[in-house]
Amino acid sequence: MTPQERLTAALARIPYASFLGVRAELKGDELTLVLPYSDHLVGNPLLPALHGGVVAALMELTAITQLAIASKSDKFPKTIDVGFDYLRSGKPVDTYARARVVKIGRRIANVQAEAWQNEREQPIAAMHGHFLVSEEEKAGSGQ
Repeated sequence: MTPQERLTAALARIPYASFLGVRAELKGDELTLVLPYSDHLVGNPLLPALHGGVVAALMELTAITQLAIASKSDKFPKTIDVGFDYLRSGKPVDTYARARVVKIGRRIANVQAEAWQNEREQPIAAMHGHFLVSEEEKAGSGQ
């Protein structure tokens, strides 16, 4: 199975990712999750704007998926805490997210993510979080 196929299968195991319609694009070691626009993702129909929880879920999914890739684990890490900064309204268009693993420690990993729409240089939201990684996952990361 190719890395792209493994990634697609892993995301299919997450019911909320399927509900949102999230898909993954993997180029080398660079992961981008794509949230295709759909009417059911709108939180404020008057603007219209994407629901903040949908944008947050996209970034958290991106963070745990990137961390699973970085630690070479088949298991998704458990979320300890996450913080979100909403920078501008999410328009009714496709949304993209990427994450960067800042550090994988003995038990905790630090990850940052950003979501954007038309231009990556203009993110609509940012996330920082801490995730629990088991000793098995850490052993797979070579640290």
